[in-house]
Amino acid sequence: MSDRLSERRDVVRSLPAYKQGAAEGADAVKLSSNENPYPPLPSVVSEIAAQMSDPLSGFNRYPSMGAEPLRAAIAARHGVTPEQVAVGAGSVEVASQLIHAVAGAGDEVIFAWRSFEAYPILTVVSGATPVPVPLTADLHHDLDAMAAAITDRTRLILLCTPNNPTGTTLGAEEVERFLARVPENVVVAIDEAYVHFNRDPHAVSGVEMVARHPNVIALQTFSKAYGLAGLRIGFGIGSVDLCDDLRRVAVPFAVSGVAQRAALASLEHEDELTERVERIVAERGRVTEELRGQGWSVGDSQANFVWLATGDDTARIDGVLREEHVFARCWQGEGIRLSIGSPAENDRGLAALAKAVKGAPVPAV
Repeated sequence: MSDRLSERRDVVRSLPAYKQGAAEGADAVKLSSNENPYPPLPSVVSEIAAQMSDPLSGFNRYPSMGAEPLRAAIAARHGVTPEQVAVGAGSVEVASQLIHAVAGAGDEVIFAWRSFEAYPILTVVSGATPVPVPLTADLHHDLDAMAAAITDRTRLILLCTPNNPTGTTLGAEEVERFLARVPENVVVAIDEAYVHFNRDPHAVSGVEMVARHPNVIALQTFSKAYGLAGLRIGFGIGSVDLCDDLRRVAVPFAVSGVAQRAALASLEHEDELTERVERIVAERGRVTEELRGQGWSVGDSQANFVWLATGDDTARIDGVLREEHVFARCWQGEGIRLSIGSPAENDRGLAALAKAVKGAPVPAV
């Protein structure tokens, strides 16, 4: 084996495996993956069922790589052209396309940290160098520090808003000021996978930024609000040139025909979606207030999860949750991300955390 190949394999083996949210046991409550607790919309289920039962559905054929009808519907929904839309197997795969399209060996990708844990993995896989920039003390992106981290090797900056796992958002005005400091040849991705749950009136809109800045691309997904996480479909909206490049590096046929049809049906019935999203947002408010009432340090999340700053007590609290068969996403020494589930699931989570808080003082932020 050549030294270069050996070094490359060593780099790959040093990567942390992406950690899927766990849930063990028949009565387990899974609040670890930011999934929608409700099934896809009834109209979407009907569409999928009709396709699955049709002997002429064409599953023996490859799906459309271009996803033209879906891209046209997304474009109409967001006021752009179909050529400005790229699709992938979830917004994480679109992010992967983006990194591969703009960055390689010797290049740098900047992102806040802690943020979406796939960012450093995808960056290293592309051969580029990850440049994580710590969040501020109040768990927001430190845009001044991120701007200061830009070098002549920077090719991409990833902004996650609402941020996963902290739920904090970026404001439109601060992002405008930030973009004024970013060279035009550096791409800025605004990853807004949780945009449907965002109620911050001052929050940035990635799609609106695309209209004013050719180097900006917005990433969204059908996994969260639309409840299609298992079908794997997301999209990016950006310049025609950039989206053309994403299509060039995309995995062929990664988005199934079923996923494309389900996404189309979801866009056609967004009135049904609104009521469901509002239920999740209301539950987020209820869970947040009850956790604060128990004494936990919980910020104002604009996503479908909340962040508990548990610090060095994280392992103990996670142990109590698991004893109660409640599974959250935990980062040892940092905190716990608790997804918003159904009311009954949230009640189980709250009861387990009430037991945890009685075991030791709640750690300060």
